[in-house]
Amino acid sequence: MTSYKIYVGGEFVETASVLEVKNPFSNELLASTFLAGQEELEQAIQKAEAVKGILKKLPSYKRYEILMQIAMEVKNNRTHLATVLASESAKPMRYALGEIDRAAQTFIVAAEETKRLPKEYLSLDWTPAGEGKEGVVNYFPVGLVAGIAPFNFPMNLAVHKIAPAIAAGCPIILKPASSTPLSTLELAKIIDRTALPKGAVSVLPMNRIAGNQLVTDERFQLLSFTGSPVVGWEMKRNAGKKKVVLELGGNAAVIVTQTAEIDKAISKSVTGGFAYSGQICIHAQRFYVHESVFDKFVSAFIDATKKLKVGDPLDPTTDISSMIDEENAKRVEAWIKEAIEQGAKVLFGGKRKATYVEPTILTNTTNAMKVCAEEVFGPVVVIGKYENFQEAIDQVNASRFGLQAGLFTNYQKEIDLAFNEIEVGGLIINDVPTFRVDHMPYGGVKDSGLGREGVKYAIMDMLEPKILVK
Repeated sequence: MTSYKIYVGGEFVETASVLEVKNPFSNELLASTFLAGQEELEQAIQKAEAVKGILKKLPSYKRYEILMQIAMEVKNNRTHLATVLASESAKPMRYALGEIDRAAQTFIVAAEETKRLPKEYLSLDWTPAGEGKEGVVNYFPVGLVAGIAPFNFPMNLAVHKIAPAIAAGCPIILKPASSTPLSTLELAKIIDRTALPKGAVSVLPMNRIAGNQLVTDERFQLLSFTGSPVVGWEMKRNAGKKKVVLELGGNAAVIVTQTAEIDKAISKSVTGGFAYSGQICIHAQRFYVHESVFDKFVSAFIDATKKLKVGDPLDPTTDISSMIDEENAKRVEAWIKEAIEQGAKVLFGGKRKATYVEPTILTNTTNAMKVCAEEVFGPVVVIGKYENFQEAIDQVNASRFGLQAGLFTNYQKEIDLAFNEIEVGGLIINDVPTFRVDHMPYGGVKDSGLGREGVKYAIMDMLEPKILVK
C-alpha cells in the first residue's frame, strides 16, 4: 500500500495521525497519508509568513516559468494523475483524464495572467482640488491564503486556488478533502520541484481543529472555500476581517424550448445530469421542458440514459460509477423515496446498491421536494413541463440557489429575456449549466456563493489596490 507524506511549508512530513483513503468503488484500502494538526499548521503558517516578501517581489517572468513548469509536468504525468484521481474518487477515467487536462490548462492560464497583472493611471483633476495631481494605482498581494477544496474535483478545484495564488504572489495553505487528498499530494510533488520558494504552498489534510483555524486565524488574509452552503456560510460568519470567497453549488436548472434542437439537447442533458453521478456543483438537476416537446424529450432522455455504461471507474468505457461513499448514496436514495411518497413518479432508475445509485429520472415533482429544493449532489434529475417562457423563468428562479443555468433555444428574444431575468452567475445557451472553462468567471448568487473563481477573477481577489498620488 502506498503511503503519502503531507506537504508542510516545503517539506514532506509524517504525523502521528494516519489517514486511510479507500476506493469508493471497491471499498478497498487504496493508500494512507497523514492528518496535520495545529503543530503542522503552525509550521506551514510560519514558513508562509517567512516567504511573503520574496513572493511579493518575484518578477512576472519567474512566476510564469514556475506555473508553466507545473502545467507541463501535470501534462507529462496525465495518465498516472488521472488513475490516482479516479481511484480515490470513483470518477470514471474519461472524466478523470479531463480533469487533469483542465488542471494543466488552469496553470497555463495563470501563467499567462502573470503578464497582465493590473496597474492603472488616474487623472485626478476632475475637480479643482485635484488640479496638478495624478494617481497611480498598483495592486499588491493580499497575503496568506487559506484554500479549502472539495472531493468532487480534487485536483482542478484545488488548482483554482493554488494557481491564482502563485500568480498573485500570495502564499497558500490548501486543505484537500479527507476522502480525496492523494491527487493534490501528487501535485505537491510537482510543485516542490520548481523554483517556488519553500513555504509558498502547503498541502495539508487536516483534523477538525486545524481546519477550523484556517477560518478563524487572523494571519490569513483570504479564505477561499468550495463546498456545501451550510458549511460555507458558517465559515463566513466565523472568518473575522479576512476576505472570503465561497463557491457553494446549487440545483442548476435547464429550460428546453419548442425551438430547441432536441437531439443536441438530449446528448448534452444526459451528460450534464449524470456525469460523475451528479456530484458536480453545476450538475443539471431541474429540467423545464415546453409542453409541445415534453413527451419527445422525456422519451429520448430515458432512451439515452439506458445506454450509459455502469462499471469500474478505471474502465475507460465506464460512464457512471459509484458515489463518493455509502452515506451520501443512502441520502440520495432517501430523497428519492421521499419524493415518491409525496407524489413524484419514477421514469427510470431509483434504486441503490452500496455506493452506487442508479441514474434516476423523476417527474410530477414539486418545489417543496428535496430533489427540487436542495442540491441533490447525486445522479437524479427532475423533469417538468411549462406552457409559456416566463413561467419557465419563474420556475428556475424559485430556488434559494443561483449558480448557473442552461437554455436550449433558437429564439434570440428568449436568450435576451433569460439573461436579464434568470438569477444566476452564468447562463449557458444551447448547452447545460455543467459547462465551464477555466478562465471564465465562475460563481453564483443567493445561497450559491460569494465572489467569483476563474483564474483572473481569483487573482483579483488575492490582490489589494493601493494608490500613489503625486
